[in-house]
Order: sequence, then structure tokens, then C-alpha cells
Amino acid sequence: MPIIRMQEIRDMSEEERSVKLQELRTEVTKIKTTIMAGGAVENPGRSKALRKAIARILTVINEEE
Repeated sequence: MPIIRMQEIRDMSEEERSVKLQELRTEVTKIKTTIMAGGAVENPGRSKALRKAIARILTVINEEE
């Protein structure tokens, strides 16, 4: 189950995309620091899903340029 679908990303404005991108990057950073500190992550697959969502957003941004 993706965090965000391509159609949802395409329907967003540029401003909404940049805000969502920043939120996802912050969340990935939090998960990475938890892992590096030796803590247990609630959902280990979430990190991969977040990275894919970030890639999807960047893909749409690059397509529009």
C-alpha cells in the first residue's frame, strides 16, 4: 500500500508537493536516526515506502520541467 499515489501527486499544486516532500524527508530522517541509535522501529517497511513516495514526488516534479 503506497503512502501516496501518483494520481494524488499529479493533482497537487507545486506548493503542496514541496510541503509533502519536506514532510516525508523529515519522517525518513527520524526513522533513520532511530535505527542508527539502535532503537526498534515500529514498522520497518515504512522507511522503504517513504523513500518510494519521495521518488514519486521527485519524478512528477521532473516531468513537469
